Amino acid sequence: MSELVTTQLQNGLTCSLPSDSPLAKLLKTQRTWVGPDAKARLGILRNATSVAIVGASPNPARSSYFVGTYLLQSTGYRVYFVNPNADEVLGQKAYPDLASLPEVPDIVDVFRKASDIPSVIDDVLASGAKTVWVQLGIWNEEAARYGEENGLTVVMDRCLKVEHARFHGGLNLFGFDTGQISSKKGLR
Repeated sequence: MSELVTTQLQNGLTCSLPSDSPLAKLLKTQRTWVGPDAKARLGILRNATSVAIVGASPNPARSSYFVGTYLLQSTGYRVYFVNPNADEVLGQKAYPDLASLPEVPDIVDVFRKASDIPSVIDDVLASGAKTVWVQLGIWNEEAARYGEENGLTVVMDRCLKVEHARFHGGLNLFGFDTGQISSKKGLR
């Protein structure tokens, strides 16, 4: 007989299952870490004045370029680009690492593969930054837990541009900036 494993479900309840059961294997692959809720993410964005984009690309086809463009044009954040292989991104100096930035950023926005996230978390901790924001589609639960255990606020698998636009009225169903500030129709 296989040993029993206790699993905590997303609703907070726990259950014990045989470790070799299909349900136990499925639950083991499920995400169990939960980051800040919408209200907390809004607070992070409202309180920030600077953002460093780690993995920023000078290639206009890359999502980091698109996010950088949005942050420069549609927010009041000071934006820093971190890429050891680039001299500049969007006409601004690119820094080789977080330690080279002229200030400690409020948010470190990460565009790196999931397996790189633990080393990025170490760099964020060393820099003194308090929030790491890992982009949409990137997930490393162990790194998120490690970051939180070391005092970081961790947002994962969410796009900073989409979240900012959503909270500030500039996002329609497809994620594009509508230019509309209010949901109220103007006078004709």
